[in-house]
Amino acid sequence: MLQVQIPTPVTLTAKLPILRLVRSCDNHPPLRLPSSAPLSLFISNSQKPENPNVFPPLNQSVAAIVFGDGSESRLYPLTRRRSGGAVPIAANYRLIDVVVSNCINSNISKIYALTQFNSTSLNSHLFRAYSGKVLGKEGFVEVIAAYQSPEGQGWFQGTADAIRRCLWVLEDYPVLEFLVLPGHHLYRMDYQKLIEAHRNNNADITISVSCAVGNRDPGFGFLKVNSKNQVLEFRERPDREPLKSITIQEEGSKKSSYGAYHYFSSMGIYVIKRDIMTKLLTESFPNANEITNEIIPGAISMGMKVQSYTFDGYWEDMRSIEAFYQANMDVTKRSTLGFNSFYDKNSPLYTLPRCLPPTLVTDADVIDSVIGDGCILKRCKVKGSVVGMRTRIEDGAVIEDSVLMGSDIYQEDCIQRCKMDGKRDKNPIGIGKDSYIRKAIVDKNARIGKNVQIVNKGNVQEGNRESDGFVISGGIVIVLKSAVIPDCSII
Repeated sequence: MLQVQIPTPVTLTAKLPILRLVRSCDNHPPLRLPSSAPLSLFISNSQKPENPNVFPPLNQSVAAIVFGDGSESRLYPLTRRRSGGAVPIAANYRLIDVVVSNCINSNISKIYALTQFNSTSLNSHLFRAYSGKVLGKEGFVEVIAAYQSPEGQGWFQGTADAIRRCLWVLEDYPVLEFLVLPGHHLYRMDYQKLIEAHRNNNADITISVSCAVGNRDPGFGFLKVNSKNQVLEFRERPDREPLKSITIQEEGSKKSSYGAYHYFSSMGIYVIKRDIMTKLLTESFPNANEITNEIIPGAISMGMKVQSYTFDGYWEDMRSIEAFYQANMDVTKRSTLGFNSFYDKNSPLYTLPRCLPPTLVTDADVIDSVIGDGCILKRCKVKGSVVGMRTRIEDGAVIEDSVLMGSDIYQEDCIQRCKMDGKRDKNPIGIGKDSYIRKAIVDKNARIGKNVQIVNKGNVQEGNRESDGFVISGGIVIVLKSAVIPDCSII
């Protein structure tokens, strides 16, 4: 006869109502126990504490919140008519693809994209690129554009305000954590490791930090961290204070039981418990607009457990046109210093599938360059450059160390439209004959005439010539989207 050691005597039939109760719950799958399970499991679940180290898989327990970009983009004029996340990069992709792909490769398939500024192209791209099967049966990328309601009038006032006003959508699924992500950064991260660290530390908030700041100000603040990776203080970059002085160990730091303090750069990536997020946004700081400089410092001041997670890989926050330009140039080099996930078969980069023909190269000289789909390269020379989709480069043209973003349509279509309208198109979309472009960014649908030189002949560092179709930033010439540069122009 089977014996069961329990505090009070019970009969075997006591287990049956409990089994029926568990099976009747609509929010839980049917209870399945192996045949070898001990009988004590059938008595009562309340007598056994849940294992805190056992969590549902990330595709069920984590939702990502991705922000397209703010109103003050550092990539202007590339963001003149689009948000930062929609800026094309590496010939075939957009910046938002990097963050979404990181989520997919980390088994996070519930993704909300909160958009507002210049979001038309970004919303369209997200809808078309990620509405297929790549996210699995229950996965999705849901775009939540800024809206007005009886409770909230006007635009989103910041990241915290946007999440607060969208909580009614974000709480549709019973996830455990929200993963908050900027949508215009370039990096490869396995978010599973970040979330694992968050859960192992039983943290309320975990902030991803970078220890490779260099001389830049990332714009997400600096965190004072002890040797246990606990965040003790948040600070923005002090005015006129050299950045180097606060990115290394603080001079004269008082030692505690945790050792010396260090400052790290925040990446703007946060893992926040769902209930903590709701409490902070609706109860503790109902009027806060920003997560970075309001919610995070507030949580620290309240004594919440805020941890840091150190990321030591490549990370570029696209802080300037120069940074964007250099990131594209790194794609063309055989170097491990830059972002190399475009060619990583284990962590593929997803984007909108397009039905474009292969690139046609006719007696062209192409060296150390990346060429997108559907291009037509005639007897030209392309060296150390990124050439976007549908780009047409005519005979004798030379492209060096430049980024050509390509075109949304083929120039033959444009010529045909002009003929139908009775117009003569002197400058079709693309690069005209015998033109020379060096160290420049040419935005989409630009029309570069014949014998044009875009070389920054005067070595100008900053210049706004939008009326003439171009801007100079950091010594780099940026030809505006759909700009027309007449024949024989010299820039």
